[in-house]
Amino acid sequence: MRNTRTWIIRGGAIVVAVWVLFYIFRPQPVAVDLAAIAHGPLMVTVADDGETRVREVYLVSAPLPGRVLRFTGDVGDTVVAHETIIASILPSDPILLDSRRRSELEARLEAAEATRALATAEVTRIEAELDYARSDFERARALATRGIVSSAELDRARKDARTREAALQTARAALRVRDHELATVRALLSDPATGHGNADAQDDDGCCLEVRAPVSGQILRIFHESEGVVAAGAPLVEIGEPSDLEIVIDLLSTDAVRVSVGDPAMIERWGGEGVLTAVVRRVEPYGFTKVSALGIEEQRVNVILDITDPIERWQRLGHGYRVDVRIVLWREAKVLRVPVAALFRADDAWAAFTVQSGRARLRSIELGKMNERYAQVLGGLDERETVILHPSDRVTDAIRVVARASDRNSTPDAGASVAATE
Repeated sequence: MRNTRTWIIRGGAIVVAVWVLFYIFRPQPVAVDLAAIAHGPLMVTVADDGETRVREVYLVSAPLPGRVLRFTGDVGDTVVAHETIIASILPSDPILLDSRRRSELEARLEAAEATRALATAEVTRIEAELDYARSDFERARALATRGIVSSAELDRARKDARTREAALQTARAALRVRDHELATVRALLSDPATGHGNADAQDDDGCCLEVRAPVSGQILRIFHESEGVVAAGAPLVEIGEPSDLEIVIDLLSTDAVRVSVGDPAMIERWGGEGVLTAVVRRVEPYGFTKVSALGIEEQRVNVILDITDPIERWQRLGHGYRVDVRIVLWREAKVLRVPVAALFRADDAWAAFTVQSGRARLRSIELGKMNERYAQVLGGLDERETVILHPSDRVTDAIRVVARASDRNSTPDAGASVAATE
């Protein structure tokens, strides 16, 4: 009896020890995050930063070079078409002469004076020859009336007188040319402080060009506010109507090809309350290269949108404001969807782990539309099934899993709680 009791005690101790060891070293279930498959809304969008701009911006430029007087208006001032004066332009002051340029002009002045003296002497010589030719013609005509001089000699005398008259006209024209050349050189040598470049005198005489607003609106930007000299075509101000805004967003060309005219859009984080609605008006056919913040060259395409909300909601927006734009490419009110966090690629197909009787089961899935949070399920999963989110390499087919403590207190379809935001 004593031996039997001893063996029973030893056997019980061995059984307890084996059970304890099994309990300690048995495979532990993998703690995972779970989500339920459910129906809900799904929306596929493309998003990027956008910028507001006035639909029609008018850039007023200087029509000719000159000195622009100081602009007295401010950004935001209202202007009236063909009435509001944008700028007053005066002729530029003469350029100050350096010693080399002045010496050159003084030499040109002496040459012009000498040339004029030569032209004056030429006029005097031709006048003397003309007087002689006219006297000779009168003598020949008197002798011809008496038959002493032949008609041929009379014609030669008349021709010589007319030739001298033409030569005199030519010499006088050359003298006028020399006078103008001399006046030009003297003007170049005139003192800017006392010559024709006196801008104050011009202003007093009203000698200026007034540039008026081409359209009615508000001043959006002032390029040249202080008084100064501008070249022809230099920008002065920009004019537009702030209530006529559009939004431009430069998308990657791979995203732009998915956007169509008429697609709805949402304007988020624009500074006001709520989300503004808009619609795509134009997708520009020309792409351009833009370097990203990481130094990567990207092909971008401008997409233009019109705001459809009443102006009372967004009237605080102005020209050049930054907004976040989300263009809706596809939307359904109720689809069977699975969180993207549960998906991965297996054998060139989409797959996910479901949970059945406490074990993970690998399932191949057929998907439809997809956004950054959810994907449309076309086959492979049923409603109310539970999938594992972010499965690690410890999760394999048929392994035991257990929900994390945070998931045990949640509802089975906790993954669908954000459906309204999608």
